[in-house]
Amino acid sequence: MNKVVLAGGTGFVGQDFARRFQQLGYEVGIISRQSGHIAWEDREAIIQALEGAELLINLAGKSVNCRYTEENRRIILESRTQTTRILGESVLACNNPPKLWINSSTATIYRHAEDRPMTEQDGEIGTGFSVDVATAWEQAFFEFSLPSTRQIALRIAIVLGNGGVMEPLTNLVRFRLGGSQGSGRQQFSWIHIEDLFRMVIYLQEHPQLEGVFNASSPHPVTNRQLMAALRQQMGVGWGLSSPRWMLEFGARIIRTETELVLKSRWVIPARLEHEGFVFTYNTLDTALAEILKQKN
Repeated sequence: MNKVVLAGGTGFVGQDFARRFQQLGYEVGIISRQSGHIAWEDREAIIQALEGAELLINLAGKSVNCRYTEENRRIILESRTQTTRILGESVLACNNPPKLWINSSTATIYRHAEDRPMTEQDGEIGTGFSVDVATAWEQAFFEFSLPSTRQIALRIAIVLGNGGVMEPLTNLVRFRLGGSQGSGRQQFSWIHIEDLFRMVIYLQEHPQLEGVFNASSPHPVTNRQLMAALRQQMGVGWGLSSPRWMLEFGARIIRTETELVLKSRWVIPARLEHEGFVFTYNTLDTALAEILKQKN
């Protein structure tokens, strides 16, 4: 039986991936801080799980949906870099290491962009805390030289599926708060969770591919278009918009950061499209229709 190891596999994406891999007949191992799974502190168990695995996918990292206090900044950074280094050292210790290691990164690594899209080749790395985390994360990943293991970093956009960010977005629309946020001009790069999984399989099946890939739909939208599409799909005629000052006030109350909705992420999956990957959900309307159908 083929084996896949999901590090940080108890979150929204990890749980979805575990189910999909099991449906394909894989043995799925999960490394997590939650009980009932392989513990990050148990290095021998991690190495044993990785021995003979076809695929290692690292999704570990504290959620950025919090206030960026000094303590949270430290945890956000270390939960990504330290776990990546644990995995790298464990892969090196294997006699039969995984054939492919896919490590999460984030589309937030690029600068705030309202003027042009960011591709792997000509995208400009931004500045600020979130970008520093992303660059340190990728550096921790690529500092390992693994002769028997192919390495791919996925700069993942906002993942849409039955859960995750769709919960707060649909709640905003439902309570008539589903207007644009801030200027509404900021770009929203996204990917349907099924396409993200298909992307992983595609990369696994094409052994010549390695390095950095943008994991996003080829058709990002503005925040205004996102909220309008949600309202239309949910049959809600209008929604109050939220100016920046209101978002700043609300973010303090719910203990999060406005960057999550105000940063313009304009990311295009140029490398994957060039390599022939075809999206099932390449437009937002088709993605939302499928997701909301599941919820009804």
